[in-house]
Amino acid sequence: MAFKILITKLGLDGHDRGAKVIAKALADAGFEVVYLGIHQTPEAVVDAALQEDVDAIGVSILSGSHIELAEELLKIMQMKNFNVPVVFGGIIPPSDIDRLKMIGIYDVCGPGTSLKTIIELFNKAIRGGKIEN
Repeated sequence: MAFKILITKLGLDGHDRGAKVIAKALADAGFEVVYLGIHQTPEAVVDAALQEDVDAIGVSILSGSHIELAEELLKIMQMKNFNVPVVFGGIIPPSDIDRLKMIGIYDVCGPGTSLKTIIELFNKAIRGGKIEN
């Protein structure tokens, strides 16, 4: 049985080309992918992730509100006792990456991260591997 990953865009960001490329690459690598689309709220993402019984969540974000949205997403996941790895990707300042990891984001992929690396990252995240910093 293939691992299932939910890919989404949180907040007002409407540019979804990168998220769709990632979703296709993950599907081509054998993952089952649920693409939730743009303009999602953290509540909607967690509800869909629970309903779909996903093994991980991937969030593409370009809007600059990544810290606030990550905190809200993780808070809702905790309230609903839903514990799967969450990977953020997109335009995120390097200075914010450690903070995102500290609050509970599994890892962050920036522009130029290879599809191979992203696929390996999701495999490791789902299997419970630790990130080597």
